[in-house]
Amino acid sequence: MGRNPGTIGGMATDKTTHFGFRDVPVADKQKRVGQVFTSVARNYDLMNDLMSFGIHRLWKRHFVAVSGVRRGDRVLDLAGGTGDIAALLKPVVGDEGEVVVGDINAAMLGVGRDRLTDRGLVAGLRWAQMNAEALPFPDASFDAITIAFGLRNVTDKEKALADMQRILKPGGRVLVLEFSKVQSPLLSKLYDVHSFKILPRLCRLFANDADSYQYLAESIRKHPDQETLKGMMLGAGFGHVEVRNLSNGIVAIHRGYKL
Repeated sequence: MGRNPGTIGGMATDKTTHFGFRDVPVADKQKRVGQVFTSVARNYDLMNDLMSFGIHRLWKRHFVAVSGVRRGDRVLDLAGGTGDIAALLKPVVGDEGEVVVGDINAAMLGVGRDRLTDRGLVAGLRWAQMNAEALPFPDASFDAITIAFGLRNVTDKEKALADMQRILKPGGRVLVLEFSKVQSPLLSKLYDVHSFKILPRLCRLFANDADSYQYLAESIRKHPDQETLKGMMLGAGFGHVEVRNLSNGIVAIHRGYKL
């Protein structure tokens, strides 16, 4: 088989990166991802329901339950524009703690902030637009960092992980909830049928935005698998990195500590 221009062995070069199954210039990916999330912001919960059979709500609750976050902690929730994780974290950190919600996409932040404000969740929550690759905080600022279903959309994941490690306090932890590699071959085949045959039709029917959802399904397949992401976290300086599969590896929780 021939190779695509700008790739080596089928892998993107340092001048290109993956946008779904396509290779695009590195400088273009952030803009393209931004367009996708601006497009889906109002229907993001619907998208997650369609992509995960509605189980994403249980995954997120479990993610926070095993996070080790405690009362009084200061937590940064990256790619948290929907507010789902922040709403679960706020009762855990209590009045003494704080949750900072960071997202690169203004539309997503607006949707999440409005949603939580409507629920009366205001105190102890801060909202800020930021790039995960260049976090606007001094060293050792947070007890914990969470990022749920967002790392796969970051262009330079190694850079983002290193910056997360920088702003954590010693003993602090990063927790990543992300779609990963399905462990069962049979389930993997069924999941592919759902993602690439059924999901685009559902998104066209319910959200009228099949292209954006096609990218999101493709981005899952291009995201590093469990062991690769574990290696990236170790390379960024995290210690005691643990991996926990949920739903046979459809998603995985990665946890690492700043030693």
